[in-house]
Amino acid sequence: MSDTASSNYTAKDIIVLEGLEHVRMRPGMYIGSTGPSGLHHLVWEVVDNSVDEAMAGQCTMIDVTLLADGGCRVIDDGRGIPTDPHPSDPTKSAAEVALTQLNAGGKFGSGGYKVSGGLHGVGVSVVNALSRRLLLEIDRDGKHYEMEFTDGGRPSAPLKELGPAKRGRRGTTVTFWPDPSIFDEVEFQAHRIIERLQIIAFLNRGVEVRFRDERAGKDPADVVLKYDGGIVDFVSHLNTPKDPLFKKIGYYSAVEDDQEVEVAFSWNTGYYEAIHSYANGISTEEGGTHTEGLKKALTQVVNKYARAKNLLKDKDDNLAGEDIREGITAIVSVRLTNPQFEGQTKTKLGNVSIRSMVEKVTNEKMAEWFEENPREAGSIVQKAILAARARAAARQARDLTRRKSGLEGAGLPGKLTDCTSKDPKESELFIVEGNSAGGTAIKGRDPKTQAILPIRGKILNVERARIDKMLGNQEIQSLIAAIGAGVGDEFDIKKARYHKIIILADADPDGSHIRTLLLTFFFRQMRPLVEEGMVYAAQPPLYSTLIGNEKTYIKNEVERQQFLASRPNHKQPFLRLKGLGEMDFDELNVTTMAREHRSLLKVTVEQASIADEVCSVLMGDDVELRRRFIQENADDVRFLDF
Repeated sequence: MSDTASSNYTAKDIIVLEGLEHVRMRPGMYIGSTGPSGLHHLVWEVVDNSVDEAMAGQCTMIDVTLLADGGCRVIDDGRGIPTDPHPSDPTKSAAEVALTQLNAGGKFGSGGYKVSGGLHGVGVSVVNALSRRLLLEIDRDGKHYEMEFTDGGRPSAPLKELGPAKRGRRGTTVTFWPDPSIFDEVEFQAHRIIERLQIIAFLNRGVEVRFRDERAGKDPADVVLKYDGGIVDFVSHLNTPKDPLFKKIGYYSAVEDDQEVEVAFSWNTGYYEAIHSYANGISTEEGGTHTEGLKKALTQVVNKYARAKNLLKDKDDNLAGEDIREGITAIVSVRLTNPQFEGQTKTKLGNVSIRSMVEKVTNEKMAEWFEENPREAGSIVQKAILAARARAAARQARDLTRRKSGLEGAGLPGKLTDCTSKDPKESELFIVEGNSAGGTAIKGRDPKTQAILPIRGKILNVERARIDKMLGNQEIQSLIAAIGAGVGDEFDIKKARYHKIIILADADPDGSHIRTLLLTFFFRQMRPLVEEGMVYAAQPPLYSTLIGNEKTYIKNEVERQQFLASRPNHKQPFLRLKGLGEMDFDELNVTTMAREHRSLLKVTVEQASIADEVCSVLMGDDVELRRRFIQENADDVRFLDF
């Protein structure tokens, strides 16, 4: 930068962004990104307003429709946004203020909502700012009102009363069209929205949530989600693919003046803990005080019961919390008047009072459930005892793995061809299916930043194996040693030797199975890698063809059909590419490894409960459930994006 530029810095260079302009200039500050995650965040913000009405006992129906012209419409039968003049500016309606000012809303203790998920007052106004058009419709007090905004939240005219309420209804309808100049893409993903809506329906017992997709080529059939059992149905849904330990699902709840809790729980024969927590309908993926209270009390209740029934002898140690929680599926949902979240992301709850309440209620209510259900309680204790024995065996296996791994300075696995860079931020680890493909990848890589680890065949399915057996598997030992950050509870992402872990498998059923096994391992045993967006699936192309004398690669059959539609006179044949091991190294480099040409699919975890379910379905023992899941979701490659 030149001295001239810096010396001309004066008062006129201080830019004041009015209204919603800052949102448009820095959208990532408000919705995280301008990619698919940010696009769908717009839907969540509008739907969350309807959910707040449901939590207030004022809404029984939420309807979401993806329109044929690319818009999204959200309807509820709540009270409707207030339409009277706002005290701060009597020339504007309260509805206009809510849609155009960031720090405006009914969730700041004014009495509009006792509990709510939208606490920062930036929800629907941000949606307005990032839309090319938004239409607001309100049915309230027997009247129908409308107001339209264009070009990032500019009102076309003040709120207008257009007659009586439609069909005598009440509520709010928000229809918006995302601005393509802001977002990388404006194509909504139906499965992503349905998954989120299903969780909302589970958490709001008896509220009917509907979805419809009116876009060309999509199934327009209504999806209706309503669960009269609430979170009991949620636990049943999550536990179905996991081989439940027993049929019964425990449930208890309690209410105090400014907070309430409800918990549903069961156990399965698997080896992973699945406690999913929510505060005011928001997924607290990092847990928090409500989860801490549940875990502490659960450990106390099970040990007390086991001692009282002589299932643990005097000489036996108490069962550890992790052993008791092996195979648990539980939902803990709390509602608070003033929730304290850690950070803007709202992923960890910090209220001390709710920890005390959850712990107290769990000690009382779960102890009662154990006494009333002795057969189920006995099964839980026996499973925990077996888990404790396996944990002792796992400790020995972990010590052996540690001694063999780079964590103790004993070197890296022999089949790893490492990169020369020691900077994890620029280093990539390709996990390659088979020694033949591994040899080709070694020749086709960038030796400075790309490391190659070939694995032989299909690794152990960690969904169906305890950690002691998992740590005895040679391929998994090599993975742990190569990444160098430990495994399971001891995993430390700061020690990871690579910040990109790329799964490179053939584009065929066997390759898909290997990819899913690896993704399950990373999600279950190195989950921070997935949460930080460091795990990728390479997407080698299926076809090649010539355009003139230049070879072009095509990723899959869908892209081949799109290619033909755009070039109806293309006469050159399409060659189906061979497996990775049969590719020339330069072809593998150009199609799959070189940064300027390759296509990578980042693996993400948006909702832990969804990821947990997908892992269990794909890698569990229920073959029919897995077959049906794959058939229904084949077009979405859903198990790669969890």
